[in-house]
Amino acid sequence: MSPRRNRTSSSADRSVGQPAPLGGSLRRTESYQGEEWVVQTVAGTPGRYYRCPGCDQEIPPGTGHVVAWPDHGGGVEDRRHWHRACWGARERRGSAIQRGRGAPRY
Repeated sequence: MSPRRNRTSSSADRSVGQPAPLGGSLRRTESYQGEEWVVQTVAGTPGRYYRCPGCDQEIPPGTGHVVAWPDHGGGVEDRRHWHRACWGARERRGSAIQRGRGAPRY
């Protein structure tokens, strides 16, 4: 006899009007530098590297992190990928960006 398999519910099984969790949590709004920011926890994208603006270090592919963007209608280019600890300490730290003017922003 084969072991029992747990089946995940499809999107059709979810009740209508309930927001689906995004990356294990829902979007929320937080304050940063006098502005409101939309913050979302994500699981990480395989094959993509991001640079954290809090510590200027890379976030490796598949690593859980936080994506934040201004609430005033910021587009994709305004999104910033932060380590969870760096986002939590954003008010206590200054900017750690040490790149030159011609360095790529990713």
